[in-house]
Amino acid sequence: MKVIIVGGVAGGASAAARLRRLDESAQIIMLERSGYVSYANCGLPYYIGGTIKEQRSLTLQTPASFAARFNVEARVQHGVLAIDRESKTVTVRDLTNGQEYTENYDKLILAPGARPVVPPLPGVDSSKIYTLRTVEDTLRLREAVLNKQIKSVAVVGAGFVGVEMAENLQELGLEVSLIQREEHILPPLDKDMASFLHAHMCAQGVKLLLNQNVTAFAETAAGIDVLLQDQPAVSVDMVVLAVGVAPETDLARAAGLQLGVKGSIMVNEHMQTSDADIYAVGDAVSVTNSVSGEKALIALAGPANKQGRIAAENIAGLDSCYQGSPATAVLKVFKMTAAFTGLNERAARAAGLDYEKIILAPASHASYYPGGNLMTIKLLFARDSQKIIGAQIVGFDGVDKRLDVLATAMQAGLTVLALKDIDLAYAPPYSSAKDPVNMAGFIAENVVTGKVRQFFYEDLVALPQDGSITMLDARTPAEYAQGHAEGFDINIPVDELRGRLHELNKSKPVYVMCRTGLRSYIACRQLMQAGFECYNFAGGYLYYASVHDEFFDSGCTTECGRKA
Repeated sequence: MKVIIVGGVAGGASAAARLRRLDESAQIIMLERSGYVSYANCGLPYYIGGTIKEQRSLTLQTPASFAARFNVEARVQHGVLAIDRESKTVTVRDLTNGQEYTENYDKLILAPGARPVVPPLPGVDSSKIYTLRTVEDTLRLREAVLNKQIKSVAVVGAGFVGVEMAENLQELGLEVSLIQREEHILPPLDKDMASFLHAHMCAQGVKLLLNQNVTAFAETAAGIDVLLQDQPAVSVDMVVLAVGVAPETDLARAAGLQLGVKGSIMVNEHMQTSDADIYAVGDAVSVTNSVSGEKALIALAGPANKQGRIAAENIAGLDSCYQGSPATAVLKVFKMTAAFTGLNERAARAAGLDYEKIILAPASHASYYPGGNLMTIKLLFARDSQKIIGAQIVGFDGVDKRLDVLATAMQAGLTVLALKDIDLAYAPPYSSAKDPVNMAGFIAENVVTGKVRQFFYEDLVALPQDGSITMLDARTPAEYAQGHAEGFDINIPVDELRGRLHELNKSKPVYVMCRTGLRSYIACRQLMQAGFECYNFAGGYLYYASVHDEFFDSGCTTECGRKA
């Protein structure tokens, strides 16, 4: 059996290695148009920033090592021009000398990946504008930064690559402007959760320009201007374009393969295309979002590697199925971490799901052990089945651990109530006896059983200001004096509440806030058992302050993250 693999990065390399482990007799040829195979896409920004010191660290395998270990012929700088499905051949061009030839195949795996989107804007072809996809792109970018006296850069687009590039370039000492068309960075997050990252990036010196449309680029004697629709131009030495990726499907389209979402390659659960002898994996294919059940593009390394393995197993005669992906991801943002899985609120609404949410701010480990930090967790679950449909966490240490537990629980089909019973490892340096995941389960149980009623940031604007409700802050007077939410003019510390219930009017609903949501919950339990109607603010004052004091227009002010 002869297998041709088009593309030699995550999905293609994974398929090649797995197929060899299953079939020693197969002839495997991997064709990669760049000069490198099996390289770490996700590590490219960190090489530019200097965190990864050695270029060789970016490549997990080379053509020589693939041949030695797996007996796979990896041909770099070889681009596939066309697929002839009838004759079962591909036309290949050797990019080093321009010569073309054909290769026959018994099975073909397409792993072409995705290409950076380059919008058709005036001036976008400037030599001072860079994109990042391959090792070659990385080397060009790093050389430009280090050898061309670059002092300032505009990163256009604030997805994964844009945020990572902004961080790494800032840590090189450059002046970085991060320009985003949407109202927040990292679209998989909801805006409220992204607000924590906005303030943190601002504090690190990144200038955020949100809700901004780039209209053109114009080279100047000193550098390049990024022209914006509603703001003055941003003048910098260079631009990194990171506005998104599009599936690389020209070959599949020309070959007449069935296409799906945004022109991606349609595959079944075996990673098989509409041609039974052609498989496709990675960023170029549409797969099932395992939460919504809808077809989606999920350009992540983990799914690509799994898909490559599954394609190889089916070619080798096994019956292996891809179960879909909830799009679980984690991202370093300077000293913070952002992680998410499943659906955010916007996606849940678009899917027509009836969901409930909880927001909590637990510590990363036991409060009495030094060095703990708060994280903010937002968890969505179906109102009827109580199945978890999405989670987002922002914070410092311990974020990835909790997100992975929640992703596992979600994929296992556990209800949100089951989180309270998960037995997790505990020692003071690592966690609390009630882990943040357990705490999420406790809170969800209280909500589902009616032991607490919640209100959210978006509900504040509709709260009556005519005195018909009581807005209570349950923190200490010292905390209250440092800042409180608008309208929360009554301050009774939770530890004094039992003795001061007479100060509150039992005929008025009470809306309670504290620092993280714990003391206000305790206050609500006291008030409800005393005959009051009570609502607890989800997330607490720290969450409120992050969302309320967000900046949306012209980037950082002197007082970082607060409105000018």
